[in-house]
Amino acid sequence: MNCQQCLTIRRLFFLVFLFIMCLLAFNFSTFYLISLNSTTIDPSSIIHNNNNINNNNDELKYDLLINDNSFKNLDKINDLNVRVRELLRIRSSVLKELRSLERNRTSIIQELTVHNNELEKLKSTIGKKSNELERLQLHIKQAVVAQKEAKVLVGSMIEPPLNLLPKQAQAKNFIENEKATISHLNHNECQMHNCFDYSRCSLFSSFFVFIYNHDDDHHHVRSSFDQIIYDKFRSNIHVTNDPRIACIYLLIISEHFPYWNDRISFQNYLAALPYWAGDGRNHIIFNMNPKIDLNSIELNVKKAIIVQNQFSKSFSSLRHSFDLVIPNVQIIHSFNVNLNVKNFSPKLSPAKRKYFLTFLGRLRHENSDHNNNNTAYDDNLQLIIKNTMLNLLTKHSVVNHNEFLFDFDCDEKTKKLCDNQTIILLESTFTLIPIIIINNNSFHHDFYQRLFNALSTGSIPIIISNDIISLPFEDVIDWRKATIRLPIARITELYVLLKTYTDADIIELRRYGLHFYQTYFANLDKFIATFFAYFGTYRLQIPPSSPPSYRSIYYYNQPKYDIQFNSSDSLLTNSLIYDNDPSSDGDEFLGPIEPPFASISYHRNYSITMNNLYSIWNDISLTPFHTFPSLPFDPVLPSESKFIGSSYGFRPIGAGLGGSGKEFSESLGGNHIREQFTIVILTYERENVLLLILSHLKNLPYLNKVVIVWNSPQPPSIDIIWPDIGVDIVVIKSERNSLNNRFIPFDEIKTEAILSIDDDTNLRHDEIIFAFRVWREARDRIVGFPARFHSYETNEKSWYYNSSYTCEYSMILTGAAFFHKYYSYLYSYSMSSLIRDKVDEFMNCEDIAMNFLVSHVTRKPPIKVTSKWTFRCPACQTGLSENQSEHFLKRHKCINYFVSIYGYMPLLYTQFRADSVLFKTRVSHDKQKCFKYI
Repeated sequence: MNCQQCLTIRRLFFLVFLFIMCLLAFNFSTFYLISLNSTTIDPSSIIHNNNNINNNNDELKYDLLINDNSFKNLDKINDLNVRVRELLRIRSSVLKELRSLERNRTSIIQELTVHNNELEKLKSTIGKKSNELERLQLHIKQAVVAQKEAKVLVGSMIEPPLNLLPKQAQAKNFIENEKATISHLNHNECQMHNCFDYSRCSLFSSFFVFIYNHDDDHHHVRSSFDQIIYDKFRSNIHVTNDPRIACIYLLIISEHFPYWNDRISFQNYLAALPYWAGDGRNHIIFNMNPKIDLNSIELNVKKAIIVQNQFSKSFSSLRHSFDLVIPNVQIIHSFNVNLNVKNFSPKLSPAKRKYFLTFLGRLRHENSDHNNNNTAYDDNLQLIIKNTMLNLLTKHSVVNHNEFLFDFDCDEKTKKLCDNQTIILLESTFTLIPIIIINNNSFHHDFYQRLFNALSTGSIPIIISNDIISLPFEDVIDWRKATIRLPIARITELYVLLKTYTDADIIELRRYGLHFYQTYFANLDKFIATFFAYFGTYRLQIPPSSPPSYRSIYYYNQPKYDIQFNSSDSLLTNSLIYDNDPSSDGDEFLGPIEPPFASISYHRNYSITMNNLYSIWNDISLTPFHTFPSLPFDPVLPSESKFIGSSYGFRPIGAGLGGSGKEFSESLGGNHIREQFTIVILTYERENVLLLILSHLKNLPYLNKVVIVWNSPQPPSIDIIWPDIGVDIVVIKSERNSLNNRFIPFDEIKTEAILSIDDDTNLRHDEIIFAFRVWREARDRIVGFPARFHSYETNEKSWYYNSSYTCEYSMILTGAAFFHKYYSYLYSYSMSSLIRDKVDEFMNCEDIAMNFLVSHVTRKPPIKVTSKWTFRCPACQTGLSENQSEHFLKRHKCINYFVSIYGYMPLLYTQFRADSVLFKTRVSHDKQKCFKYI
């Protein structure tokens, strides 16, 4: 209905109203005249008797004949009667007309309402279509950019070379040809570049080692310990039974080898090895005899690498960067068996322990040769060390008589004390490990025993030597992070030097010492893994193997699309653009709905191995044993790289010009290339709640996949209809009911970012996207919503889990949190199994364990994002934390148990919370906030 029709109706109503008012005025005037002409006639009675006029007409005429004046009145009455009837008729007609007009008016109003509603719907449809058009235009722009990037990427990709086919060393003609070309190079001049055959060890092939099987060698008798060592080596992942693909050939020689005293027979034995190839290239001779240096018996090993625990004559026989000095493996085995490391956890705090500096033991080896010239010199050095320590003891004992504990003789009186060095070291801040040359042997007889004892107890080793000792794997392990090394000439300045170390310095030295010991020397398996990693990653620069993969068994895995996407695929595929908008956030546009694509993986394998080798061996956050798909510590390009040179994958806000909410929501921006995240939900027999939570995830921007870990022993009901939320839903069958399953690095997770949520957690879309954006700029942190903190009860000297409202926190619950997939690998494969066992025992605390792990690795606290508006599901009836008292009691125990495992409290407090930019900022009417409600 238009405005002209409305005006016509109004005019009609006005005319009707005017006519009624005139009619009423006429009625009132008529009654007034009648009242003036006759006072005996009541106008109200006339009206009342109007229906009886005809019946009384004869009687009235008779009365009027009696009185002449009455005739005149009768005419007036008849005339009035006619007028009244006419008025009543008009009134009735007008009322009918008014009713008809009212009906028409109501109908017109209803029709007008319908048209207005249709108009609003059309306006809304136009708005939605405009938004869809803008989003399609955005998709097209992104697709064009992705297409250009894909062309550049394809043009720059270099295919790795084919795996090199090694020469078959066992072939007879090969051996003869190699013997004819054997170099006359002196074996003492061997280095990797001139004595090692790199052609057998391609950078792009796996690192394989072939171990000679002594079961076929009747001349090689092995003890039970030899068998243990051999079996441990054989069980390593790098060992192969196929010599054709081997890079290195390993020969293990024990103390019971029969040719130690027969150099000629030993030489013939080596030459007869089936893959010796004339000069022993690519061979490693692993000498397990701690008493004999292979070079000291004048054995010509040619191009073979010698690995043993000592080299005589002050390392003059050591071919540096070729041969390798290792600890005595028997010491590693016996030390850890006696120590029972599994239940042993030294404390990092307090920094200053009961004893500031200790030494228990004999400086002189009881087998020293007093006729040797070096012995007199050594005796002098021993005397210097002893006198210096005794002077310290005398000088400072007045201030603190417990500051030092020295015993240089360990006679019968102190034998018990010396035999319990482990207990003393647990109470020692620093411990001396002097290195004295004895009988031309550059190793102190119990050096490794003392070193491992100090590291494992958290006592910081002070190695006193004249730079004649090479610590284990010193080429790659930075022992300066865990030990203090001084020349003997500095011994008199030792006390003042140690006093300059702050508590933080001492804790860090202790922490790295424990890390080196527990990672590389805690048992034979770790030592052998370190041995192979040293030759593979350091000597040959071959990237380590990938971490173990987890093969899933599916309850439900229906791919939504048949097309597979990777990082170079176009963002726009007509069949993959979803038509529906996110319904949970109104008209707020949170980001484009993209087809799923995986994060770029294994793109730094070689750069890390080549250029960051020192970091992966020495940073607590890294490991040399595995190459991971990605790391949260990868370097960040400078900002101009988005626009110059390295612009692949970036999506700058406003094409580089920035912007407020509209431009912000169209692109991820930040300092990293575009990416998506995977949601992992751990569930147990709450199907209805789970389906409700899943339905809220429909058309969530940047969502790659939903992985549901089905912890219940009963499979999902066959009646379940999994909702269509725009991405794949994968339901994985767990091997057993364990909360640790939440952090398994499933192969189905193709993104770096993981959003872990409980099956009763309902997060708004804008909350999730905001947290995702924050995590992208803090990839090494846990980023999430519900925060908790650890508190300390000084009276009970115990840690407590606390959920009170405070101004600082130290944990983010993983029931609603983002973290990097790398931490799933660490949690499942590197973190102490004792922690995972405790989680299974309590059926609790897995979130605390993850917070401990990340804080231990990064030494940073987590990040809480904004206020949490929606967290718990009101429809949920049961949960693990339903019994609050038992729940908190378990978490108290968990925290204290985890502290005992780590040896310190790794959690850090923070008072920082991330809120949306422009949230409380007044912006102009033509601008939008980044997030409306955050």
